[in-house]
Amino acid sequence: MQQVFRWSPRAASGEFLVHEDLLTREGADSEPPPLFRAGSSMTFNGFSQPELTRYARHLALPEVGLAGQKQLKDGRVLCVGAGGLGSPLALYLAAAGVGTIGLADFDAVEESNLQRQLLHGTKDIGRHKLDSAEERLEDVNPHVEVVKHNTTLSSYNALEIVSDYDVVIDGTDNFPTRYLVNDACVLSGKPNVYGSVFRWEGQISVFATEGGPCYRCLFREPPPPGLVPNCAEGGVLGVLPGIIGSIQALETIKLILGKGTLLAGRLLIFDALDMEWREVTLRRNPDCPVCGDRPTQTELIDYEVFCGVGVAATASGVTEVVTIPSAEPSIVASQLDSEEPPYLLDVREPWEWAVSSLVDYGARLIPLAELGDRIGEIPDDKEVIVYCRTGQRSMEAAGRIAEAGHKAVSNLRGGIVAWAQEIDPEITIV
Repeated sequence: MQQVFRWSPRAASGEFLVHEDLLTREGADSEPPPLFRAGSSMTFNGFSQPELTRYARHLALPEVGLAGQKQLKDGRVLCVGAGGLGSPLALYLAAAGVGTIGLADFDAVEESNLQRQLLHGTKDIGRHKLDSAEERLEDVNPHVEVVKHNTTLSSYNALEIVSDYDVVIDGTDNFPTRYLVNDACVLSGKPNVYGSVFRWEGQISVFATEGGPCYRCLFREPPPPGLVPNCAEGGVLGVLPGIIGSIQALETIKLILGKGTLLAGRLLIFDALDMEWREVTLRRNPDCPVCGDRPTQTELIDYEVFCGVGVAATASGVTEVVTIPSAEPSIVASQLDSEEPPYLLDVREPWEWAVSSLVDYGARLIPLAELGDRIGEIPDDKEVIVYCRTGQRSMEAAGRIAEAGHKAVSNLRGGIVAWAQEIDPEITIV
């Protein structure tokens, strides 16, 4: 007997009926399957009654249906980052019923995250992002499994982690991890759903598909260190990651379903300020060192070194090979109590200084944008310790100060964030 089932909700009783008029009988009569009732443990094609109710709008889509929803349920997706981009994409993937969602992050929730990172709330400040994200996603959809990777993704663990998933989504905000994710996806044969946001602009594409370009085909090498600030330093409109992350989730769902036209070979650029969308056609570079016809890089590398961390950039953006030593917060703190304390220089913006500073430790403020005109204020007979939020702007500033002739210049490792974590937990971090 061939059976064709159509489910219709009976609102009053919470039952789902199998219509007998849709049964095609061959030979002896057969009873239709029993009704689903509220609280029933029965399943239909691997779905419980609550799941069928939850995904009803998907099941009504010809491009999804029961078979497509089963593909989503069987799907395994890794989200690298549980922040601005990771919030909307993880929420929508969970709501859509993607069965296994991996989250890779090592950070804790800060108050400044809440302007855009909707996975987390005020009550979560100080909690690990993975814990608050897991709690939120389980509330969105208790039928999905959240796998937490509480680690920094690195060349030592990326291939092992990525290999366990069908699709990888790049929700990062730094170049070393972005290149790492791309290369791990190419080497593992996993599609890479890329997204990035900065100020008012966002970008989305799908890399590392069969025959398609990878991130290295678009950006073969990273920009000079300090040339492109991260979101903490350059700012980002809070709603922008929601738009870009939602499109990343959409492309991921299309990948799992095998439906529609992907953004593979296309870079979508969104200008939120002028409300404009542009599309750039991308092609695989046959000379790409990772995905080209004769790849020269067949394993993961040190991406911190590849992206020039520790190399300063000049004001013109041209990279100079200037080695700036890193100063440990604990050592600097002990030096401040000595007879000849170092000159502690903050190169952040005035509003950041107003929220939190090391003024009680003798720090002075010269914003990076003003450094060229005010570099004469920095004494050349003292050791200079430069800091910003996490060390990127201060690395550039230290390079300029060294180029101006100062002999003893160091960059505070981890910036004021590390100082708050290791020396003074009362400092507010933004």
